[in-house]
Amino acid sequence: MKNRTKQIVRASWIGIIGNSILALLKIVFGLFSKSMALVGDGIDSSTDVVTSFIMLFASKVMSKPPDREHPYGHHRAETIATTILGFIIFFAGAQLFINGISDIISKTEKEIPSKLSIYIVILSIFGKIFLSFYQYKVGKQTQSSMLIANAKNMRNDIAISTGVLLGLGFTYLLDLPIFDSITAILVSLWIIKASYEIVIETNMELMDGVKDTTIYEEIFRTIESIQGAYNPHRTRVRKLANLYIIDTDIEVDGNLNVLVAHQIAMEVEERIKENIQDVYDVIVHVEPIGNVEHNESYGLREGMFKNE
Repeated sequence: MKNRTKQIVRASWIGIIGNSILALLKIVFGLFSKSMALVGDGIDSSTDVVTSFIMLFASKVMSKPPDREHPYGHHRAETIATTILGFIIFFAGAQLFINGISDIISKTEKEIPSKLSIYIVILSIFGKIFLSFYQYKVGKQTQSSMLIANAKNMRNDIAISTGVLLGLGFTYLLDLPIFDSITAILVSLWIIKASYEIVIETNMELMDGVKDTTIYEEIFRTIESIQGAYNPHRTRVRKLANLYIIDTDIEVDGNLNVLVAHQIAMEVEERIKENIQDVYDVIVHVEPIGNVEHNESYGLREGMFKNE
């Protein structure tokens, strides 16, 4: 866990330094060359700096051990940080959209942006390719939703910068400054779309759901292979960052003594942890064979996937 946090912190700092340089270059030279699209691209990069600081803060919270108020630990801080990241990206995109629309309906005459802006955009594209690749690689290694979301956002930045480059190209070719504002609006819509996708992805975890439901099938297969464990049911899985918490009920022979029933439950827990990666905890409830409880909370049972 400490090594995972260390990798996330390092990736966050690299993101902060890299995006700070790119954002500063794009905003300063965007204003200097009078390119609204380049300024918008710079604003988007500046949000990456903010989100990297949020990730840095979240990684420190996540590293705290469980306490009386947080017996499951502080891993959910990563999901909350990712959601905040999505909203920050949304507001940046919305502001850019409003500015682009205002630019178009404004009757003030616009100047053709300086060609210097093209070189800054090209530099930005190469910088973002490196940052996106690095963050995604570390995100996959650490199974960090924050880093993967930020890498996807940076991948969007590459498309955005490419769009800005094309918009500037059309501006020069057709001698129409309005293309710069149109490009800024298209960039803003792309940013808003990316923010929506990030929030939807994190919502699954915040609602105690799992995206990949095949984990249930693996749980049932594992329990099936254990002698003395029957009818896994009321099985529920939720995530804490990259970790799984698994609850399941099993049935055993009602004539067994408590010690033997406990040993079967312990084997279920151990085998699930062996067969499924990144399990934080397994809670096994033991019942006698044929036991029926009508007031049980919802959970999945063996055979539900086969019937679908």
